[in-house]
Amino acid sequence: MGNKRVVITGVGAISPLGGGVEALMSGIADGKSAVRYLESWKEYKGLRTYMGAPARLENENKIPRQKRRSMGVMSIFAVQAAEEAVADAGLDLSKTSPHRVGSIIGSTMGSAISINSFFEQMLPDKTLAEVPAMLFFKGMGHSAAVNVAQYFGLTGYIMATAAACASGLQAIGTGYNLLRLGVQDVILCGGTEELHPTASGVFDNLFATSTKYADTPHKTPRPFDIDRDGIICGEGSGMVVLETLEHAQARGARVYAEIRGFNITGDVSHLSQLNTGSMKHCISQTLQEASIAPDEVDYINAHATATLQGDEAEASAIADLFGDSVPVSSLKGYFGHTLAASGAIELIATLKMMEAGIVYPGLNLDNIDPKCQGIYHPRKAENRQLDTIVKNCFAFGGVNTSMVCRRI
Repeated sequence: MGNKRVVITGVGAISPLGGGVEALMSGIADGKSAVRYLESWKEYKGLRTYMGAPARLENENKIPRQKRRSMGVMSIFAVQAAEEAVADAGLDLSKTSPHRVGSIIGSTMGSAISINSFFEQMLPDKTLAEVPAMLFFKGMGHSAAVNVAQYFGLTGYIMATAAACASGLQAIGTGYNLLRLGVQDVILCGGTEELHPTASGVFDNLFATSTKYADTPHKTPRPFDIDRDGIICGEGSGMVVLETLEHAQARGARVYAEIRGFNITGDVSHLSQLNTGSMKHCISQTLQEASIAPDEVDYINAHATATLQGDEAEASAIADLFGDSVPVSSLKGYFGHTLAASGAIELIATLKMMEAGIVYPGLNLDNIDPKCQGIYHPRKAENRQLDTIVKNCFAFGGVNTSMVCRRI
């Protein structure tokens, strides 16, 4: 692997807490929940949950129609988050060769709304005569990466990572590795997702969604809590600007943090159940690559989605490696599980915590499950010097990812 250093210089987000990173962080600081009861989902028979964390689609008409016509909701979210990230980085793309700037964006699939619309129009008559061609472009697995590249005029690497809940962090990790090799100077990386009953239905079929709090949706999900009962799906996009350190320094850019390590490991023991040993191996390998000892880590942003087995497995892995001295929290209580966008949105929130010197606790963590003990769960916001952080993401198919970032 190459030896170039890679830094994060800009962040942007569209989340269920609102448009922009400021809305994301103020919502977390205020202890807001973005989870809602979605009456419109009741038309879908067989769903066990009618709760979700929607993000508001706003100002999409600012995107020229010629470019917007191929964008599903998830691509619009990604473009808007990328615009904020580029502005935050103070990056003038006109002064950088477009061949040296890439777009790597993860998603669970293409636009779920568009894919659903495609089949609704094609079936039951099995005719394609009335199906708009643009639905295909909106439904492509790499739709967001392509649309962001088209919007900004980027002709460097265009890639899409697709590993369910790990997709967004994988995209950032892939960008990190490409920049280390020196094949690009700047990459817009992140994840994006749009909320649709089909996504929630997958978790429903596995009995992994939260169903007990329909009358009080703000009380779920509940990562690490003894009364947790599953996932709430959300949507949005998180995008970061990655640059080689030398490129960032040459233009006098502000740096949030340096990515010091990233790792992906596979677990073949089960398609949907997380494994403590596999998770522990992934995190330890990431620390080893980063040359960071466990006692140097100041905060861990957990994947913890509020499933019974998943939270317990992750807590156990973290306890084995770090003990109970490092603050650990999951942010999904505030805005649900944004799936492919989660790794990027939550990493951005963690970077902003690092910048502000504060750790936010998980929302709805009222009574810690004894099976999730052994790690330090902050119960209120704490002022702390954060120099080194770990971000975890774990996905269906036994895909484990972890990233270490450090202040420079």
